[in-house]
Amino acid sequence: MKIVTQLSVFLENKPGAFARICSTFAKEGVNLLAIMVEDAVDHAVVRMVVDNPKKAKDLLEDHGAVSLENEVLAVEMKNQPGQLVHIAEKLANAKINIDYAYGSSPPTNGGEVMIYVRVANPQSALQVLG
Repeated sequence: MKIVTQLSVFLENKPGAFARICSTFAKEGVNLLAIMVEDAVDHAVVRMVVDNPKKAKDLLEDHGAVSLENEVLAVEMKNQPGQLVHIAEKLANAKINIDYAYGSSPPTNGGEVMIYVRVANPQSALQVLG
């Protein structure tokens, strides 16, 4: 478990906007580790964890995309039912709210998954989860 940088990118909600970002990352060797897309009427918020946040942020800015950085918890866990409940209960008992969470799937059946959890104070949550 660790704290990692998440980028939140605001894109126009039109065909090709997301493809251009993915293409740029691929050409420049930036790997997407996890992604979540929320759509709105005219924009989409793309939250992502990448292997090189600084390079990704620079590339996004070069292409006119507005992005913000913030910290999220990266929690590795077994790919089994009930694993997330332990984290949610520990945070709830410490009065720490989960703003949102998203994850990545394991490379094969079973294995480990990575869940990215946004809380107001990642450092406090990290201490609670130990």
